[in-house]
Amino acid sequence: MEKSFSASYAASGVDITAGYRSVELMKSHIARTTTAGVLGGVGGFGGLFAPELGGMAKPVLVSGTDGVGTKLKIAFLMDRHDTVGIDCVAMCVNDVICCGARPMFFLDYIACGKNIPEKIAEIVAGVAEGCVQSGCALIGGETAEHPGLMPEQEYDLAGFVVGVVDREKILDNSASRAGDVIIALPSSGVHSNGFSLVRRAMDVENIDLAAPCAELGGASIGETLLTPTKIYVKSVLALMEKVQVKGVSHITGGGFYENIPRSIPEGLCAKIERSAVRVLPVFDLIAARGNVPERDMFNTYNMGVGMTVTVAPADADRAIELLRENSEDAYVIGELAAGEKGVEIC
Repeated sequence: MEKSFSASYAASGVDITAGYRSVELMKSHIARTTTAGVLGGVGGFGGLFAPELGGMAKPVLVSGTDGVGTKLKIAFLMDRHDTVGIDCVAMCVNDVICCGARPMFFLDYIACGKNIPEKIAEIVAGVAEGCVQSGCALIGGETAEHPGLMPEQEYDLAGFVVGVVDREKILDNSASRAGDVIIALPSSGVHSNGFSLVRRAMDVENIDLAAPCAELGGASIGETLLTPTKIYVKSVLALMEKVQVKGVSHITGGGFYENIPRSIPEGLCAKIERSAVRVLPVFDLIAARGNVPERDMFNTYNMGVGMTVTVAPADADRAIELLRENSEDAYVIGELAAGEKGVEIC
């Protein structure tokens, strides 16, 4: 690699040697994510992974892909890049867990205006942390320099995960019944959706994001908004081992109204008790500063509930106990009832 250099390409804005430096800087972070299935290292044309499928009668692969969206604008303004990688992983692994799948491996894609090796390594450090939290391996990725397509200091970040679940254990919502209990798993904050509205409501480019904010208990708006998306993989998998989970919803874009119905069948409605929802202060601040109606807030954000799981009434107390043993301050927010498929917040 030392002899690979193109002066002509560098003059056009692409420094391939910066890419090599980035890889060297990120290797220690990638190493943290190594699991038993990883074959070889980074740098090849493809990432190799040998899955452990013991005990599964009919293994099914489950894939997911997502990005961080315009939350990246906050990272640019704060010049902090070590948390958005966690968001990228979380948005993918939290989706596949809704099928009951265990994430196995992850790949990332970073497009940047200019490859600054230290910044790229910082981003990948966050990706690696997200992989560690979800128990999956970072087995490859791509960094692409795009001069002229985006400003030099900016980048975009996306990821892709593959998980596995035994076919008979796929969560298909068919076991759901009226009276089943909906349990909330608290979010860590805004997570990674709705940031176009956040940016407009907060006028983020014209305020001091680092200044203490009284409405947030003295925390800054910038750090609060950059709080990484919570990863629920290990706690939900642990729950599924001991309790029949009938449905799981990752509360992302579309909030309650779009995501909870994805985990229930036709003929059932999710009735959510508004007073039970533990709304985080950041959402009150967004609503107040942006004059956003409450229904729009629940139709855009997680409002403090990053994930919901549905169980039979007889299993609710045990489920909450197990979730709390796995560091989730879980609590009941509603139940399923007969009716047109959808969500009622009452």
